[in-house]
Amino acid sequence: MISDLIDSINPVFLVALFRATILLGIGLVAASLGSRLTRRLSKGHLSIHSETLIRRIVFYGILGLFIASAMRELGFSLAVIMGAAGVLTVAIGFASQTTASNLISGLFLIGERSFEIGDIIRVGNTTGEVLSIDALSVKLRTFDNLFVRIPNETLIKSEVTTLSRFPIRRLDLQLGVAYKEDIAQVRDVLMAVADANTLCLDEPAPLFIFTGFGDSALEIQFSVWAKRENFLALRNGITAEIKVAFDAAGIEIPFPHRSLYAGEATRPFPVVVVDEGNGKREKGKAGDGLAE
Repeated sequence: MISDLIDSINPVFLVALFRATILLGIGLVAASLGSRLTRRLSKGHLSIHSETLIRRIVFYGILGLFIASAMRELGFSLAVIMGAAGVLTVAIGFASQTTASNLISGLFLIGERSFEIGDIIRVGNTTGEVLSIDALSVKLRTFDNLFVRIPNETLIKSEVTTLSRFPIRRLDLQLGVAYKEDIAQVRDVLMAVADANTLCLDEPAPLFIFTGFGDSALEIQFSVWAKRENFLALRNGITAEIKVAFDAAGIEIPFPHRSLYAGEATRPFPVVVVDEGNGKREKGKAGDGLAE
């Protein structure tokens, strides 16, 4: 029975199968070599994103040519294969509209280049480093070392913030000081803190803005600039330095206060505080600093 099966095999087909296998092996080696050569030639001249994209095109392009040659050796007609592939593509497109949408969105992302591999981006509540930009999705690694996959369609429809696009960033600090404080003194103290911090840039210069009269404080925005890689260190350090400087200068950072009135514009509603420990009663007014 085995001998009959061997006799029924066409020697021409065996030769064609052997040639096709050799072509596939050569194709894999050639595609790998072409990808490596592309990486060497483009290193230092292109971005990581562009280099990765070109390497994939070269690899799959060379491999596709050898696959087509191998199928031709086996007697397949390329015209029939291309026609079948077209019909299959249309059928798959109707069956998986979300996948097709992600593919088209991926082309827009690659062409727009709003971010690249290695950039830090924020999408909604997710912030992380871009690991890859693929046909269907973008892969991120968050700062707590989680792997996040975001579909390309979601990125096209959402607001994407690239945190590492520019070499410097601005840190905006929202501060409040008591109404009794001198604004000029507060400004001088903040400027001195920024000048003493080595992570703050001299250009652009720190920015002091008086934003308004709050319910319990004079509201201030103090903005300083730092290099992109020093941003987190500056944010963690300068807040503590401001607190120490305010304490040394006697500048009060108030907590929320409320004043109660009995209906007359100038007479606060009287409040009596009872100390249950010693039975003493202290009279005061609600506007004298009693907090909610």
